[in-house]
Parts: sequence; C-alpha cells; structure tokens
Amino acid sequence: MDDAEVLARLVDRYSPSGKEQAAVREFVRIARELGYRARTDRAGNGIADVGDGRPLVLYLGHIDTVEGERPSQQRRGRIHGRGSVDAKGPLAAALLAGQGFSGPGTFRIVAAVGEETDSRGARFLARGPRPDALLVGEPSGWDGITIGYKGDLRLEVTFRHRRTHWSSPFPTATDAAADWLQAVRSLCRTKAGPSPFRSLTAKAVGFASDPGADPEVARVLVDVRLPPGLSTSEVLAALPDTPRAVSRRVLVRVEPAEVARQEPVVLALEEAIRRAGGRPTLWRRGGSSDLNVVGPAWGLGGAAYGPGDARLDHTDRESLSLAELRRARTVIRGALEQLVGGAASRPTPRRPAAAP
Repeated sequence: MDDAEVLARLVDRYSPSGKEQAAVREFVRIARELGYRARTDRAGNGIADVGDGRPLVLYLGHIDTVEGERPSQQRRGRIHGRGSVDAKGPLAAALLAGQGFSGPGTFRIVAAVGEETDSRGARFLARGPRPDALLVGEPSGWDGITIGYKGDLRLEVTFRHRRTHWSSPFPTATDAAADWLQAVRSLCRTKAGPSPFRSLTAKAVGFASDPGADPEVARVLVDVRLPPGLSTSEVLAALPDTPRAVSRRVLVRVEPAEVARQEPVVLALEEAIRRAGGRPTLWRRGGSSDLNVVGPAWGLGGAAYGPGDARLDHTDRESLSLAELRRARTVIRGALEQLVGGAASRPTPRRPAAAP
C-alpha cells in the first residue's frame, strides 16, 4: 500500500466531529493491513500498536474534521480533500512510519475522536496510563515542530431586558451584550504581550437577538484565547460583570500548553529532521490541540508534529504534498528509533526558535 492510497482512504471517509465511526473503522482496517494490532476503545478512538513492551511511544492524532465534505483528489503530486492536512495527513505519515517496527518498545498511534469540538477522545485517554513519550499529530510542516498552543475558553452569554420603545433612553438587551463584548476587548488590551502568542485575545464568533420579544433576548458567543501563564480560572474571574445576563455557559475550556525546547521528544524530532536534510523550526500556535489536554494530565511535555501547512486547516484549499508526506514519515521513524534507543536525551545544536 503506497502513501497516496493510505491518505486517500482516510480522507474519503468523511468524519466531522461526532460522526467519526466510519473513518475509525477504515483507520483500523488500514492499520491491520500495514501489520499493526488495531482496535477501538470505549470512547470510539482508533488504536494501532506495533512492537512490544516498554518504552511506549504514543502518536496522538485525530480522525475528526470540521464540517464540509470534500472527497480526495490527486493532482500534481498532492492529495486534496477534507482532513488531508488537519489531521489525516499526520495520521497517514505515522501509520507509514511505524510499518515494520519491531521494537524495542511499542509504537502506538491513536486516531482520536472529537478534537475539533470537546477533545472527548483525548480526555478519555488522559484518564488512563501515561506513555513514555508523546507526539501529537498536527500539521507543523515536515521540518517544523510545534511546542506551544494557546488555551481556549468559549462562552455563551445570554442577556435579557424588559422591552421598551426604541426611542426610550434605556438600553436594549443587544446594547448590554455589545457593551459586555467591548469590556472583554478592554480586558484583552490590559493583558497584551510582546506577540499574539503571548497575548490574551478574544473574538465574537456568534451573535443573535430577538428585539421583538418581551423581555428582549440577546446571545453572544465569544472565543477567548489564552497565552501560557494565564489559566482559564483567572480569565473567568477577570471577565467583566454581566448584570443583565441571565446565564453564562462555558462551552470549551482548555488550558494553554508550552513545552521546553530540551524535551526529549523535541530533541528527537530536531535530530530526525536534520538527518532527513532539513533545518528544524520550532512553532508556537494560536490555536489549541490535544496536547493541551493530555500533556498536563500525564505530566508529559511532548511536542506536535506532522506534515502539512497549518494555514490550510479548515479551508477548501486543504491539500498535502505527497513528497512532504514521505519526508514526514521518515522523520517520525527517525524520532521513534531515537526515543526507544534513548538518543533523544543527548542535546544537539539547534537554530533559534521561531514564534509566529
């Protein structure tokens, strides 16, 4: 089975969050054809193991995508389609990288469910045994490594106000919601750092109102991104008061994560990239990933790695170069062999980290 077939088969099983079962079954079939011992767990995650015993090196990818079905197409050396970058490309690279691995140790690949929504697959795993080394399957570019993700706090706030004539001096429920959003933005300005990654930021991602009702109702959905060093509890406590709000519902709550550059997984990936002819770059991202969930739960640093341009995530331009997929599988295999052999504990020269 070649690289293009593995990726295309995964992409062709449309798997928006909450509807991943067919894609997980395909992941298990592919893994077994490649020589893995594969199964599903109680959360619906796909699990594929090769090798035996300790150390256990875990590659935690995710099988779910955002909405919008786009079957695979191969054109000019690229696979186009939903999930080709985020994050079935990284899963395909890991499956191909581990083919034929016999140890020492175990290489485990997880096709987790729900990463794009509530990370339910990763949260289930986080309650279980910890691996010895952690790689998270997210697009970083074949010669890039992601060592930081911002946290995510998503809130839905509902405002109600007694209906009055629009000519009256009293504010509407929509006024109250708009004023609260402005206060949230003011809070973000007080916590601005030297870069977007180091700053508290917020976006209104949904707004609805019913000015004809009595009482009037306005709902606002806001997404707040947290830099490392600032917890969701601190942000919730600092958010402006909502005297006219009848409810404030937390929909997503993920803490920020940033790992040290001396983490064994980071060093192993850097060395593997160099051996493959690349110059490793360290990235810090404004989004979040399952690294935010399992890393703190297990007390592991880890890193995120996978082929693909993260700027194509969630877009209709999503596509992955087969040449990059091949390079990434080489890097993952090289990092795996270093981690099970202990070579990752030896520091190697590095170029300065990049912080977009």
